[in-house]
Amino acid sequence: MPYIPNTDDDRRKMLQTIGVSSIEELFSTIPSALRFKRDLKIPAFSEMELLNKIENLSRKNKEDMVCFAGGGVYDHFIPSAIDTIISRPEFMTAYTPYQAEVSQGTLQVIYEFQTHICRLTKMDVANASMYDGATAAAEAIILALNVTGKRKVIVSETVNPIYREVIQTYLSGQNVELIALSLKDGVTDLNRLADMTDEKTACILVAQPNFFGLLEDMETVSEIAHRVGAKMIMSVDPIAQAILKTPGEYDADVVVGEGQPLGMPMYFGGPLLGFFAVKKELVRYMPGRLAGRTKDIDGKEGFVLTLQTREQHIRREKATSNICSNEALCATTAAVYMTLMGKTGLKNAALLSAEKAQKVAQEIFNIDGFEPYFKAPFVREFPIKTPVPAREIILSMVKKNILPGINAGRWYKSFDDCLIVAVTEKRTKDEISDFTYNLKELAGSGILSGL
Repeated sequence: MPYIPNTDDDRRKMLQTIGVSSIEELFSTIPSALRFKRDLKIPAFSEMELLNKIENLSRKNKEDMVCFAGGGVYDHFIPSAIDTIISRPEFMTAYTPYQAEVSQGTLQVIYEFQTHICRLTKMDVANASMYDGATAAAEAIILALNVTGKRKVIVSETVNPIYREVIQTYLSGQNVELIALSLKDGVTDLNRLADMTDEKTACILVAQPNFFGLLEDMETVSEIAHRVGAKMIMSVDPIAQAILKTPGEYDADVVVGEGQPLGMPMYFGGPLLGFFAVKKELVRYMPGRLAGRTKDIDGKEGFVLTLQTREQHIRREKATSNICSNEALCATTAAVYMTLMGKTGLKNAALLSAEKAQKVAQEIFNIDGFEPYFKAPFVREFPIKTPVPAREIILSMVKKNILPGINAGRWYKSFDDCLIVAVTEKRTKDEISDFTYNLKELAGSGILSGL
């Protein structure tokens, strides 16, 4: 972003041009109680001073830290070719795909992205992407409400807590009964799910793997949902999906997920990429954009946006969603990644992650004071029970340039002693040895017991 300072004279001229006398008058339509009145006391910097300030702040980032944290964003290997390909002008500088004649490159790669997602999930149709996995999950629930006309929604507590917060925000004020289904032994309590599900249920949302990295019994979830005509929504991980049974095989109605592992850096948590796929009969209820392939008047193949039931293209009261855009460059990145990796590459990445996760888990569970938090099977992420609050272990390990996982207690009460560890194919033998060695050292030194 360029450095563009506004002087007092600049601001005065802009206000004069739009016909207001002051900043206060400009924001007069905002209720006074909602305005931020405290002076931020931001000092005035020259361009050189500002750049030096930002560079000094950036040096505090620990870029060489070894990451064993997950929770939805993962440190997978990214082939070097990706940046080169997505930087091509037909992708990087293409206009937003409203106008097919000037954005054929973007439209084609979005079409390929949709195709890859359908192949990965074994679903019929995928859209051009959503903002992130959380909004995709919320939009899936809105779809189920619109299709079924029912007002009861069941979401497992093993679904990513951030997703659940976004869902709650989406559904607030919509006269929807939102039920948080409690977990049992780290997975969805299927007995309670069966008891809660009835003819009023619009949908059930369960993640595979779930937030703890554990595998759910999706066949039973599917049976319970479809028994009463509810829609089954699965939130899936795209890398693990390469070695797991597909949502299509579970007869899922809607599939959503976070696409960040598909070639995008962690970037301190964003930008992210939501993917969204459905059975064919639900295509007219899908949110956002859908890229299609067609032929022009001369018989030449071309790509266009199609079936856009969104508020910018039809009457707002008829729109399926007010999401008006998609993460085009992130979707391009994911499409390039999946193309480069191919079916075999994705499977190898998933298998390597799973194998290394099993190795790390066994080594950690051999350390005194550490044990499995739950017994359910996992893929590349798993919860461990720690002898002291997980937050304290994280603080200790960060000093050694190791991010050991995430603290489940941040979202789940009474789970302060649960550390969720994620292992990807990127973790080397030396990094794994260093991780477990430092954990043993902490346990053996008595530091943990004194924290």
